[in-house]
Amino acid sequence: MDIEAELAALTARVRLLEDIEAIRAVIAAYGPAADRGDAEGAAALWQDDGLYDVGGFGVSAGRTAIAALLEGPAHRTLIEGGAAHVLSPVSMALDGDHATATGYSCVFRWTGAAFEAHRISANRWMLVRTAAGWKVGSRVNRLLDGAEAARALLAGGGI
Repeated sequence: MDIEAELAALTARVRLLEDIEAIRAVIAAYGPAADRGDAEGAAALWQDDGLYDVGGFGVSAGRTAIAALLEGPAHRTLIEGGAAHVLSPVSMALDGDHATATGYSCVFRWTGAAFEAHRISANRWMLVRTAAGWKVGSRVNRLLDGAEAARALLAGGGI
């Protein structure tokens, strides 16, 4: 392999690693934003027309609707009582400027005496590289309650 080919291969590997890290950072930013009540900050992780499909809560389309979901009474009551949105590491598949990430989320809730697992879900994130960096195009979240929908979200490959 000549030096130009080696440099091109190395450049491609570095870009892939940078993309993986940037995508993981976007996903990791969701939980802390949700828990501190920063609905606008959490919604800003999505593209302007992004979708957040939360099993049991419907589909929020666009940043304004996603922020409204997080500012709504169900979420406000949860975080004001003490909660933690914890996301697992994800497996990823990248294809140019598009990526799919698959993993878990667990929402813990303070009961007054201890934390309990309140909501455990499978998640499929579709991300897009934009001029502003990686953004969520859609996130689908389904409870791991034995239903096929959650298992189907987990049926993806990746890195």
